[in-house]
Amino acid sequence: MNSLIELRNVTKTYHLGDETLKALDNVSFTVNPGEFIAITGPSGSGKSTLANIIGGLDHPDSGSVVVDGNELAHTRDNKLSNYRNHNIGFVFQSFNLQGTNTALENVMLPLVFSHMKNKERKIRAEECLKAVGLADRLMHKPSQLSGGQRQRVAIARALAVNPKIIIADEPTGNLDSARGGEIMKLLSGLNKQGITLLVITHDMNIARTAHRIVDIRDGKIMERRG
Repeated sequence: MNSLIELRNVTKTYHLGDETLKALDNVSFTVNPGEFIAITGPSGSGKSTLANIIGGLDHPDSGSVVVDGNELAHTRDNKLSNYRNHNIGFVFQSFNLQGTNTALENVMLPLVFSHMKNKERKIRAEECLKAVGLADRLMHKPSQLSGGQRQRVAIARALAVNPKIIIADEPTGNLDSARGGEIMKLLSGLNKQGITLLVITHDMNIARTAHRIVDIRDGKIMERRG
């Protein structure tokens, strides 16, 4: 099976005043299509840096990053933006929803960069909200939704671009255990439908449900089965 994601000897260093932090230190690993990978490790270990590089939000200092045949390491920002808009769905701990927009409008936002007409974007957003169980919340604004419902809107927004990969950064971090369990059940269901899933988490109960665990310590990784 050809890898969907392949990192080879990836290094990323940040300079914070007089301090140098090596977030990723010669990291290499691969992800096959349809896998569910949990990325774990203490705060500051490089988890989000790894996800941001795979998601095209950041560049490595050195090494190779190939995702779905796209070499990202030296790709210009405008091409990275196009890559993200067609390949990656992002889900964040803080939801990152526009407070003045309805659920429907929030899900339509990433489709602005597509070639869809407004009517088509609306239909697609409605389909995605229905898929996450929010068909009756289309016109609700984030302040009118519970935390779990807001995260469902965020997942619907990630689905809107029909991504091959969903990157979820602590998707249950702002939710109680019951709502968090519902969100992970939803994400796992999307993975079973064929979407490759990368979940950054501190929760080992969540990590153990993944196919593999990528544990990052001081910029280096080790892998084990979920």
